[in-house]
Amino acid sequence: MPQTPSSESTVPLPLSRERILQVALQKADTEGIEALSMRKLAQALGVKAMSLYNHVAHKDDMVDGMVDLVVGEIELPSLEVNWKTAMRQRAISAHTVLLRHPWATLALMSRVNVGPAMLRYVDATLACLVEAGFSYPMADYAWNALDSHIYGFTLQALNFPFEAEEYAAVAKDYVSMVPPEKYPYLNQLTHQVMDGRHDGLHNFEFGLSLLLDGLATWVDSHKQ
Repeated sequence: MPQTPSSESTVPLPLSRERILQVALQKADTEGIEALSMRKLAQALGVKAMSLYNHVAHKDDMVDGMVDLVVGEIELPSLEVNWKTAMRQRAISAHTVLLRHPWATLALMSRVNVGPAMLRYVDATLACLVEAGFSYPMADYAWNALDSHIYGFTLQALNFPFEAEEYAAVAKDYVSMVPPEKYPYLNQLTHQVMDGRHDGLHNFEFGLSLLLDGLATWVDSHKQ
């Protein structure tokens, strides 16, 4: 009788751009973008490195594709809700997604991104703001101001030298460096963190609310 394949045998998945990008994304998330190379990626996929170039032109092309996958995870602003609500949801979603992919914020900020997910993301953002009454130039200023807050806050969160639960202990360690006679206000703030009267936590939505409220005031005052 002919032998039947073992139930444990598997057919190798065909190599494709999507599969390459998904595996590259996983490796960048766990090992960092600096550790990602075409050779290591080929090993993870079980193929020869040269076969990758049938699907990605070079490493920069691969990183562009990875960034577009990340952007595709961000919630698009909806025209079905108030623009402030839509842009708040967009910002919180972007911050959450970028924290999930620690390498992606710098890549997103430092590259020309014209992938389909990015183009949809930007177009939906502009649509939300323009339909709310922003001119095209002001919509451009508005979403870039919001994105600067998102990117900056995310990078700070990813790179801050200690955890939130360590704030009080760190404040005690540093309070001697801020004597009250020389730095009275900073000394008072440090004591409030030490004593638990202030948690010292950076608040993403506080800054976001300030930006959205300021933009709302501007657009309301410029409506015809």
